[in-house]
Amino acid sequence: MNKKRRELLKSAIPFLTQAASIIERAAEQESDCLDNMPDSLQDTDRYEKMEKAVDNLEAALEHIENAQDCISEAIT
Repeated sequence: MNKKRRELLKSAIPFLTQAASIIERAAEQESDCLDNMPDSLQDTDRYEKMEKAVDNLEAALEHIENAQDCISEAIT
């Protein structure tokens, strides 16, 4: 890979880092809401959707981390 393409890929890493930070904050806030939800609402569709959202956000974070690792490996 030439220097120009390596620099282009390096420029993507801060955007991925920023996206991960945003997603992590959203996941933490959603998780906090789940933790504070009354027991009477824990068997509702809303609760299940919130749980699924947290799971999906955590998966997205893993994918971003994987993308960052792949980019780092590609440019070395």
